[in-house]
Amino acid sequence: MGRTFAPLLVAFAASTIIAAQTPAPPPPCGGRSNTPREACDADVQHMMAALPEKAPAKPQRPRKVLVLAHVAGYVHSSIPLAAKTVEALGAKTGAWTATTTWDPADINTENLKQYDLVFLDNTTGCFLDDPNDAAATAARKAALLAFIRGGKGIAGINAASDSYHGNACASPMASAGDALWPEFNQAIGGYFKFHWNNPQLITVKIDDPKSPLTAMFHGAPFEIRDETYVFANDSFSRANVHVLTSVDYDKMSEADKAKERNPRPDHDYALSWIRPEGKGRLFYEAHGHDESIYAQRPMLEHLLAGIQYALGDLKADDRPGAR
Repeated sequence: MGRTFAPLLVAFAASTIIAAQTPAPPPPCGGRSNTPREACDADVQHMMAALPEKAPAKPQRPRKVLVLAHVAGYVHSSIPLAAKTVEALGAKTGAWTATTTWDPADINTENLKQYDLVFLDNTTGCFLDDPNDAAATAARKAALLAFIRGGKGIAGINAASDSYHGNACASPMASAGDALWPEFNQAIGGYFKFHWNNPQLITVKIDDPKSPLTAMFHGAPFEIRDETYVFANDSFSRANVHVLTSVDYDKMSEADKAKERNPRPDHDYALSWIRPEGKGRLFYEAHGHDESIYAQRPMLEHLLAGIQYALGDLKADDRPGAR
């Protein structure tokens, strides 16, 4: 009997030792955890290693950026990393200083006087709404529109365009639907209809290779894996924005194309763009769902240049136009 169970006891003891020596997997962090406002250390380290050394333009004066990380719809895990990225880009290059807020009430006329740009960090849903105070909602909306139209900047990434559309301010937002805040929907340049799931492979083409906002791509197409957004057919138009990059739709497989219902007849799938709004400026980049995007130096350089354009420090052709 002892001979029968001795090998099992030895094997059990050995497996116990191995298990004790094997480190446990790290706990979830960032937006994937119970501390959703703290970016994962590993993600931050990868982002910091990819930061550009300098800004493409010298700031005309000290700039201040307010990162709004509040959402009223789907919560993306990369939100705290995107906020940390904007802070680090400014600190590393001297292009701006950034403050992150999770409170939509900070979008008010008095508070915005100290800032030059509002960065919409994957804001989803009716992100400025106070469901219990219609007057407060209206004041926040008016303050943000007056901010950009008066000469300041707005920049948005990924789910910033998944806002104020559908049939009501529900969570999550319906795909496409109606424009619930038409002035914002036009200012941001389009609103969400569909996305290819992460990590869909997309070939990005450079629509304006002469722009300082695409100089880091050297005019060459490149591949990227992320959750890639498509915009409601009647919400996005090149007559309203100056496109910087877009999806090379012809390089997608028929199987991947078929994942989208009712595709755009013109197959025009813009990814990043700029546009003037009143005396101010807007920059938008559709990628930024996955944390890996923030570890890619060309994408960080693109984001840096886009924010500097929206701040007014980097001059670029922002005239809307056809393909």
